[in-house]
Amino acid sequence: MRARAQALGLSDAEVARRSGLSEQRYGNYVRDAHEPDLETLVTIARTLGSTLDSLLLGSQADQGLDPVRASLETRLISASRALDLGDLKIAVGQIELAVQHRRVDPDPS
Repeated sequence: MRARAQALGLSDAEVARRSGLSEQRYGNYVRDAHEPDLETLVTIARTLGSTLDSLLLGSQADQGLDPVRASLETRLISASRALDLGDLKIAVGQIELAVQHRRVDPDPS
């Protein structure tokens, strides 16, 4: 969990806050002092924009993926969860416009 959070530039405190957990409780999970129940683990995985497999297995689950792309996609998903619905619609529209522009002009240089 800590490695995924660090890849996103998130502190343990921020992950705890976004997951609705106390810092102490989340810290216990990170230090392997306690194991989260399934519902809590799913919440943490969503907060980190991760799958349960990736969160539990780490790099084993990510083999074959471009690590830079995987990290950026994870950061994008995680950041989107902090947006309200209106801002999320705007962000999606901007991304779709960027994709559409790439299709029209694949070499923007």
